[in-house]
Amino acid sequence: MSVRQWKQERPFLGSMLTLLSGALILWVPLNLIVKAFLPGTVSVIGILFGGLVLLIGIMGLFFPQFSKVFGIVAIFLSILSIIGALGGFIVGTLLGITGGSLMVAWSPPASDRRAGEQPSEETEEEIYVPHKMVQAK
Repeated sequence: MSVRQWKQERPFLGSMLTLLSGALILWVPLNLIVKAFLPGTVSVIGILFGGLVLLIGIMGLFFPQFSKVFGIVAIFLSILSIIGALGGFIVGTLLGITGGSLMVAWSPPASDRRAGEQPSEETEEEIYVPHKMVQAK
C-alpha cells in the first residue's frame, strides 16, 4: 500500500485541517495558564475543546468510516471553542469548520474493480456520465 493510496482511503485533508485547528485552539489557553498563571474554568474549557478537536482529527485518520460524525462534532467544538480559547484567534475556528466540512463531505473511493484488473476488450459497458451517456469498449 502506497502513501497516496493510504491518503485516498481516508479524509486526509479534513483530518489535517482539524489537527491544525486543535493545535491553534489549544495554544491560547495553554499560553494563558503559563504566562498569566490564571487557572480557571474558562481556560480549562479551552483546553478541553482544543484537546477534543485534536483528538477528532487523529481519529478521523484511523477510523474513516465515522468521518461524518467526526466532522459534525469537529464543527460543533470549533464553534464552541470561541468561549474558552478565543477559537485560536478565530483562525482555529475557521480551520475547524473547514476541516469538519471536508470530513463530512468525504466519501470512500469506489472500488468496483479490483486493483490490476483491466476490462476486457470484448465486453461493452455503458458508463453513465451526468448529462450524457458514453459507450465504452
